[in-house]
Amino acid sequence: MKNIYFLSDAHLGSLAVPHRRQQERRLVRFLDEVKHRAQAVYLLGDMFDFWFEYSTVVPRGFTRFLGKVSELTDLGVEVHYFTGNHDMWCLDYLERECGVTLHREPLTLELADRVFYLAHGDGLGRETVGETFLRRLFHSRLGRRLFAAVHPRWGVSVALQWAAHSRRRHEAPGGEPPYQGEDREPLVLFAKQYLASHPEVNYFIFGHRHIELDLMLSRQCRLMILGDWITHFTYAVYDGEQLYMENYVEGEQNR
Repeated sequence: MKNIYFLSDAHLGSLAVPHRRQQERRLVRFLDEVKHRAQAVYLLGDMFDFWFEYSTVVPRGFTRFLGKVSELTDLGVEVHYFTGNHDMWCLDYLERECGVTLHREPLTLELADRVFYLAHGDGLGRETVGETFLRRLFHSRLGRRLFAAVHPRWGVSVALQWAAHSRRRHEAPGGEPPYQGEDREPLVLFAKQYLASHPEVNYFIFGHRHIELDLMLSRQCRLMILGDWITHFTYAVYDGEQLYMENYVEGEQNR
């Protein structure tokens, strides 16, 4: 079989990423390099720093990325897009125009006799009361309607500024914590709890946390958190037998 690729958290368009044009080009070059080796590409959320589809308007930018995704699907490569906490307001644009398969919930599937549990990671495991409230509001029909009532000139600008503030806060000292260990990392705790009732799962793959983690949960089960495409440029690749975590370095031969 051909390779299956997993990546997440590019946050394209982020005002907190000074090299965002080069970042998008690097992502596009990676997808171009693997397009003939790929059976499928799974984008596990937050590929955009903000995404909202009005009835006849979609966000400005990302043309290189959207064009490359469209090229992949035109070549017969499956592209699966998982909504994250920054791009949950996807409707049908990516499906109709780019040919992707959209997932709004975690997905369990079998690939070459291995069972994968795939999710962005937002909302899994421990959350604060404020995080739970905001997630429910943003995922609600009311939240979507309220935002749609605001003119894009102001609504999109405010959303990008908010997202940039959140990214800068997480990058500041004392912001988003590094790996907290098996007994405290929310996605690890979630996976262990889920595995107790679903022992058939061989691989958990998440985004969201912007850390690189490759952890054995049992002799048959492994967990990966995919880092990001802002500073780490990491991805996982499954060749039908083995699952690897890789860093994309331009000019090197990649799997």
